[in-house]
Amino acid sequence: MKWDDVTLAILAACGCLTLLLAQISEVLSRLPQIIRAWRQVRNELNGGTEPGARNHSGSDGGQGES
Repeated sequence: MKWDDVTLAILAACGCLTLLLAQISEVLSRLPQIIRAWRQVRNELNGGTEPGARNHSGSDGGQGES
């Protein structure tokens, strides 16, 4: 193995590590958006009502008067 091969291998490893760290940084910076989007998907799958809206829909006065 020549020194040129070792140098190229080290440069390739550093380049791959840099790319990996850049991708991890992108994912972590977008993580709050991903969490909000996931909550919105779950909300829509549960019928489109938010947890606080369930309490308001049942207290319209119709149940307590019977």
